[in-house]
Amino acid sequence: MTKRTKKVGIVGKYGTRYGTSLWKMVKKIEISQHAKYTCSFCGRTKMKRRAVGIWHCGSCRKTVAGGAWCLLSGRMEHSKLNIPEPRI
Repeated sequence: MTKRTKKVGIVGKYGTRYGTSLWKMVKKIEISQHAKYTCSFCGRTKMKRRAVGIWHCGSCRKTVAGGAWCLLSGRMEHSKLNIPEPRI
C-alpha cells in the first residue's frame, strides 16, 4: 500500500476535523501509546499497553501498572530518582 499521510501520520484518521494544534498534541500521545517499551524484568523491548495504565510484557508475561499513555509518567520517573537504593 502507498503512504497516504505525509505530515500527519497516525492522526490522519481524523481527516480535516479538530484543527492542527489538537492533532499535534494527539499525535505525540498516540505515538507514545502505541510504542513498545523496555521491560524492567527481562530487559527486552516487549512491553505493550493493554488498557489505560496496564502494561504487559510479551516475553516474560509480566503485567504491571504504569502511566496511561506511556509506561512511566513524568511523576513516576521523578519519584524513582528521589528513592534511594537499599544498602546491603
